[in-house]
Amino acid sequence: MTTVSGATVLVTGGQQGLGKEIVRELLQAGAAKVYVTSRNPVDQDDARIVPVSFELADPQAAVELARVASDVSIVVNNAGIMTFGPLLDDDQDEVDRVFGIIAFGPLRVAKAFAPVLAANGGGALINIHSLTAWIAGFPGSGTYGAAKAALISFTNTLRAELSAQGTQVLGVQLGLTDTDLVRELDGPKNNPATVAADIVAALEKGDLELLADDHSRHFKGALSGPVEALDVSR
Repeated sequence: MTTVSGATVLVTGGQQGLGKEIVRELLQAGAAKVYVTSRNPVDQDDARIVPVSFELADPQAAVELARVASDVSIVVNNAGIMTFGPLLDDDQDEVDRVFGIIAFGPLRVAKAFAPVLAANGGGALINIHSLTAWIAGFPGSGTYGAAKAALISFTNTLRAELSAQGTQVLGVQLGLTDTDLVRELDGPKNNPATVAADIVAALEKGDLELLADDHSRHFKGALSGPVEALDVSR
């Protein structure tokens, strides 16, 4: 388990959406300092929040970020984009772009911060997944969902490889959450404040996976059944 009270944390994409709620929950749990990244960081009213410029798509940016935030013991890989196009409609450049941000971006962050976490006692790495990795026939379950599926695989491998240095790796699986990325989509959405509270609670309990909503819990069970059960367009 990982103790948040007194910890220094990094939250990528921490100035808006779910990331902003995660930052709020971390501070309520007693985090001493939280680095929050954005392409265009803005000053914060709370002195415990340290804005940092970071571009997830930049192959070199994670190394510089790890140099700046070398005192962290918890890393939350939250930054990303949302795309909705069908897999067959996306040309190779778009597929490469989406995978570069959604899958390889968090992997670069994990690689850059693995030695930082080791030096600071092990700590924790949190990766934000998506239900689109498990289902088909739903907006976002094209190239985006495939990239999130790759991220889940990366998370599982990182969990095994980082265990020797005492790093807790928590994968967070969730469906639609009410942020700007999916605001125009119809259907029920998670409250991001509730999801953020559950993430911090799971972190402090030492959990390795959080199924943040009923849809995630349902489809996690469906993975062991016929593949047709994962096609929500049927």
